[in-house]
Amino acid sequence: MSDCVVSAKGVRKRFADREVICGIDFDIRPGICFGILGPNGAGKTTLMRMLLGLSPVTDGDYTLFDKPVSDASTHSRVGVVPQQDNLDPDFSVRLNLHVYAGYFGIRAADAASRIDELLEFAALATRGDDKVARLSGGMRRRLMVARALINNPDLIVLDEPSTGLDPQARHLIWQRLRSLKARGKTLILTTHYMEEAAELCDELIILDHGTILTRGTPRALIAEHVEAEVVAVRGLSNELDAAELCEGLDIRRDHVGDTWFCYGSDARPLVARCSKRSELSFIHRPASLEDVFLKLTGRDMRAEA
Repeated sequence: MSDCVVSAKGVRKRFADREVICGIDFDIRPGICFGILGPNGAGKTTLMRMLLGLSPVTDGDYTLFDKPVSDASTHSRVGVVPQQDNLDPDFSVRLNLHVYAGYFGIRAADAASRIDELLEFAALATRGDDKVARLSGGMRRRLMVARALINNPDLIVLDEPSTGLDPQARHLIWQRLRSLKARGKTLILTTHYMEEAAELCDELIILDHGTILTRGTPRALIAEHVEAEVVAVRGLSNELDAAELCEGLDIRRDHVGDTWFCYGSDARPLVARCSKRSELSFIHRPASLEDVFLKLTGRDMRAEA
């Protein structure tokens, strides 16, 4: 028996002659938040659909609770928060949860007690009788998290859980997700918000073209792949101007549009030079997970998957 909630060994997925998951390996230990990051078309959705038994695995071993992901008996232990809002807008908050409880065969009396707990958890205790259509976007996302917990799952899969939310709603959802992890739940998170991944993930992979580019903790990946500091500079006239600004400094440059991203272990000398040029605007900050993501996957726009 494995001590992993999810294990992937040589997993491949093909559609006709196109391979979208190219023999990847990873495992997810219990009680952590595991992030799966990647640009559009990287294979994230396909990987999750296979995990949830919605699409068959072409090759390899993909297990959930030590059983093949195709084994339907494991899915009662999983809760899913999809990216798209699929709540019933004509039902009340409470009725949405009651209907979902019925899918798991939960008795009405047990469901009522469980729903009270979940509404409290989601900070919706006073909105139980309201129609879903009357809720804000943040409330609806919290309700979807609560709905995913109706069967008290051991694994919760979250697809872009805070997409489109304002900072207050986003941080409240983060707090709730951290509390689930503190209770021993295992989370799988897909997100395009690098700040969200850094806040929540204990480990993560960056996936592109169906291949894992790197794996580790957010802090370890930053230390491994990018320099410690970044200066984003605007107002430079051309590449020669940028080269002269950085002359004699141990700086790596990345030019995108009207901005030069300058990476180094100590950016203070560059900041001093920028400060003397009034035509330049610049931001000096620590390197982030987003810098890692862009370095590994590129800065070019991707077509929607």
